[in-house]
Amino acid sequence: MATFAYVGRTRSGAVKKGELSAKTRDEAVDQLRKQSVVVTSLEEKKSGAGGFKMSFGSGLTDKDLVVFTRQFGTMINAGLPLVQCLEILSTQSENKVLRETIGEVKTQVEAGSTFSDALRRHPKVFDDLYVNLVHAGEVGGLLDTILTRLAKYIEKAMKLKGQIKSAMIYPAAIMGVAVVVIAVLMLFVIPIFAKMFLELSGGKMGLPGPTQIVIDTSNFFIAYWYVILGGIVGTIIGIKKYYATVKGRMVIDKLLLKLPVVGDLIRKASVAKFTRTLGTLLSSGVPLLDGLSICAKTAGNKVIEETLFNARVSISGGKTIADPLAASGVFPKMVTHMIAVGESTGALDGMLGKIADFYEDEVDQAVASLTSLLEPGMMVFLGIVIGFIVIAMYLPIFKMASAIG
Repeated sequence: MATFAYVGRTRSGAVKKGELSAKTRDEAVDQLRKQSVVVTSLEEKKSGAGGFKMSFGSGLTDKDLVVFTRQFGTMINAGLPLVQCLEILSTQSENKVLRETIGEVKTQVEAGSTFSDALRRHPKVFDDLYVNLVHAGEVGGLLDTILTRLAKYIEKAMKLKGQIKSAMIYPAAIMGVAVVVIAVLMLFVIPIFAKMFLELSGGKMGLPGPTQIVIDTSNFFIAYWYVILGGIVGTIIGIKKYYATVKGRMVIDKLLLKLPVVGDLIRKASVAKFTRTLGTLLSSGVPLLDGLSICAKTAGNKVIEETLFNARVSISGGKTIADPLAASGVFPKMVTHMIAVGESTGALDGMLGKIADFYEDEVDQAVASLTSLLEPGMMVFLGIVIGFIVIAMYLPIFKMASAIG
């Protein structure tokens, strides 16, 4: 989606300037024509950061989207016209990206587009889930109810995402500190000790084995630091490029699900996200097949994404939703059994909500368990490494002291 700056004239002859989003120049001209604007100048705006519209520090957050959705739902419920709601929200939103996007949506609605179609033109801000729920609300005349439900869904998704991040931040911070401390010791501290031992012994005294290992490691770091740094950067880039391929993403995501503790956390979080998303879609009137397609696209794990697409194919062939999910082996048996009960009783959306509540609590417990396991493990690792380095550096001093004695 590109942004175009335009200058044109209205039917009354007045000059009108502004910006709009469109896929092509022809589409931009067509939008202006629907607004009875004769284009005299139309130029595509180039973003200054490699084509990214959202700049650092002004990007849209989930919290901004929740506030917008809740306020919009409240205004619609109060009986305000759709365009007036958009006008108010476009002027009072604190986020620049959201403010500009709402303004463009308002322009497109005034030009004759439906609200959901206008949102669909801004996929970086409003994803498939958001657009489909709004469309269901428009068709069913329950837009205010859908928006309130959507805001609750985003809040729960934010909470789930925050739990996963909190589980990863602590070990990442500890590992970062460990790498910095060890690098400083190897590059700056150990060489000073090595020079001191050489001068005190006159180059004749042999160093203890642990000390020699540490000094040799330090010399290797000093001589080949650029190779080590390049290897680390190259490995990260290589993994990212491999993960960008379909096969690579499948292999890595499958491996992540098999990891101890972490794999269990990812599985529980994926189940909670899938059931919450599908339950919200079904309760809002979105068809099951469309809901599964949206859930697959937003799964975040290629293994689960493929499982949901396969389930969609099986359902279109006449099978129940529980059967293909159970056959995949990805989802726990309790989940598939509860989904089967929900299907048989005609209350699948309610059952999916209960599963989501249960697994969100399970994620809470899994995060606490992961933190309790990683914290002592990290401390032991740091203690062993730094303790070994300190003892290795003091061994020659003890040796020289005993020789003098």
